[in-house]
Amino acid sequence: MTAHPVLVEALRGGIVESFHRGALAIVDADGGVHTALGDIERPVFPRSAIKVLQALPLVDSGAAERLQLTDEELALACASHGGEERHTRAAASMLAKAGVDPGALECGTHWPYFDGAIKALAQRGDAPSALHNNCSGKHAGFVCLGCMLAERRDVAAFVRGYVRPEHPVMREVSAALQAATGYDLGRAVRGTDGCSIPTYAVPLRHLAHAFARVGTGTGLRDGHARAARRLRSAVARAPQMVAGTGRFDSRVMERLGERVFCKVGAEGMYCAALPEAGLGVAIKMDDGNTARAAEVVMAALIERLLPLDEADGAFMHGFSDAALTNWNGVEVGRLRATPAARQPAPAR
Repeated sequence: MTAHPVLVEALRGGIVESFHRGALAIVDADGGVHTALGDIERPVFPRSAIKVLQALPLVDSGAAERLQLTDEELALACASHGGEERHTRAAASMLAKAGVDPGALECGTHWPYFDGAIKALAQRGDAPSALHNNCSGKHAGFVCLGCMLAERRDVAAFVRGYVRPEHPVMREVSAALQAATGYDLGRAVRGTDGCSIPTYAVPLRHLAHAFARVGTGTGLRDGHARAARRLRSAVARAPQMVAGTGRFDSRVMERLGERVFCKVGAEGMYCAALPEAGLGVAIKMDDGNTARAAEVVMAALIERLLPLDEADGAFMHGFSDAALTNWNGVEVGRLRATPAARQPAPAR
């Protein structure tokens, strides 16, 4: 594989100590490639970066309206959350509205990502449940979709095994992904995600195109376009549900509102919709680094692609050129986007 450009540098003592390579695509809603860095045609697993695409059937099917899901609950369906109380409470509420208990979740169990939530559990002497899984909101959304598809059948029985590719719920989710990306999943490599659902390898160009469509509605069928608007609106009203305390996605969307929809994925994936610019962004870091590298690149691209006032520009610059401190709070270096990430040449 051809070496990708260096997009992020870590500095210490005034020199580059380490660096991170990657590829990125910026695409408009008509499929025009605005910017391409690296191999944007190589299929990659988008992981959790595409949860908003996976949530489209939840709204389009009428399930969200029928179950009267709130902004917080719809935002959680697009989330990789930290397992804070507000997150677990919303996931449990979604399941209750579908008529099932947390035992219906098939995402598995892990300790919360948010340190405060871990300490709260430990102080109570409690163990984590599937509700604390960072994907519990997405999975609760799948169960709510299953509630709609079950019609008059027993919901708990119908949704059992919903993570399997052939299950009616997952068929709807995969169809939405294919429609949004325009990529034939029938010829895509399929793997299994950390939360047990199928994950398909899709090129960055197609992922960026899908997010441009999510931001504008262009190229989506009417039901999916309405669903994308509803989900973006919900996230803008409840951004802390998408990630949580102190995390990039929540902080940026809390600050910039509907101007940005951004979502991290495992292994150095990041996708974003920039509605006012009419663009979608997809990033993949070669070394799979997310918080240390992909966030820096995403911040630099938001700085470049959106007209920001001085305060908002300074806010984003704090992510794209960030101080590195040690345990004593002493600044020891910087983590910064390279010129290649800040000013990538437009595609020819």
